[in-house]
Amino acid sequence: MVSHVRLVVCVLAVLFGCHAHADESRPHIVILLADDLGWADVGYHGSDIATPHLDRLAAEGTRLDRFYVCSVCSPTRAGLLTGRYPDRYGMRDGVIAPYRKHGLPPEEQTIAEVLADAGYPRRIALGKWHLGHSSKKYHPLNQGFTEFYGHYNGAIDYYTHKRDGELDWHRGFESSYDEGYSTDLLADEAVRVIKDTKPNQPLLLYVAFNAVHSPMQAPRKYLDRYGFDPDGPRLKNTGGHRGGERDLEQYGKIGNGNTVRQTYQAMTTAMDDAIGRILQALDEQGMSDNTLVLFFSDNGGVERFGGRNTPLRGQKHTTWEGGVRVPAIARWPARFAGGRSVDVPIAYVDVMPTLRRVVGLSGQSKRELDGIDVLDTIASGATGPDRVIYLGDGAVVGRQWKLKGDELFRIDRDPNETRDVADEHPGVVAKLKTQRKAFEALKVEPKESGRFETPPEWRMPGD
Repeated sequence: MVSHVRLVVCVLAVLFGCHAHADESRPHIVILLADDLGWADVGYHGSDIATPHLDRLAAEGTRLDRFYVCSVCSPTRAGLLTGRYPDRYGMRDGVIAPYRKHGLPPEEQTIAEVLADAGYPRRIALGKWHLGHSSKKYHPLNQGFTEFYGHYNGAIDYYTHKRDGELDWHRGFESSYDEGYSTDLLADEAVRVIKDTKPNQPLLLYVAFNAVHSPMQAPRKYLDRYGFDPDGPRLKNTGGHRGGERDLEQYGKIGNGNTVRQTYQAMTTAMDDAIGRILQALDEQGMSDNTLVLFFSDNGGVERFGGRNTPLRGQKHTTWEGGVRVPAIARWPARFAGGRSVDVPIAYVDVMPTLRRVVGLSGQSKRELDGIDVLDTIASGATGPDRVIYLGDGAVVGRQWKLKGDELFRIDRDPNETRDVADEHPGVVAKLKTQRKAFEALKVEPKESGRFETPPEWRMPGD
């Protein structure tokens, strides 16, 4: 009798477009990545910025209040996709700048490749790639994804979609001449993908917004929400990379507000609305219940570009908490109840091993993973092992302690890193330094080095 009922339910799900229960063993997976979003810049952390859709996601899911990433962009993205510290393949130090040749090595196994083995036919990457663009071997379509729409570099203009004077907007391998604000275009594409998803077709959708990274640009309707004065002064040098008049040639001609903070606020709310459209599309397609949605930022906010990380200390480019501890949420209604928060340390490298369990993969990974499966922590608050997470730049963190250089903090009681207690706990310092040394031994240099010239429309060479 039970099997007959289940059959009827499945038939009805197909007939009425209710995707959520089509295959609970293989849920849809949606990863939403913000760029340079500050700890204090979401509504559920008490921000003055309106983020109602992220607030809803936090209320319906689990807030991951000790979620750690790298202090800059490309290493976080690499570790997210591989489950391995970027030190292992030469990607710890900095971002993939426009002229740099290296990227995520093809021999690394990405989430997209793992989910292909698990029976996910559509594995789609949208937005900012930033994991190599000097050769097609670094392209998302050669890293396990079946579709790509977005840009290769960081810091593109939100309206012209240019970086260093060349168009950086693509569909697959080809240039795209779509017009519009990049945040809106990514939402449009994500909604299209969701609406095109068929029953019984598990989906991986990775949406990597370039918001709220500089250049500081926002649509007028969002600027108006934060007191924009069209007759007042405007931001000028908003690119933040070259500086001076050369920078003005590339950035800040469209969408710049009166102040950096005002523009940042507008950009954040615009991104939140884009996320709201994605969540609404999941609702309308009946996919929400059996979709694991994971949201977080690639690193902390940047003060000079309007971001705030208070009360945490530090910002992007540092391994203080404000640079590496970011807003993060997980929601999967079919698997765990919402309305909770967990204070257990979780890292960007934990996404891969957790997804392996989510999709039912067992056995050894093809590559040695540094992350761990944290599904039980997200679902029920289980504490799991008291492991140490490597943050780079001489910093490691665990459940109780954080070592940064020679300074030690009781991070569970002092999250704002106000008091160095190294002299009081020499044994803890010694142990953490030994663990840190083992992490530092993982580091290798990039397999490719050197510079290359900007190609027309950032077309990747190679087969």
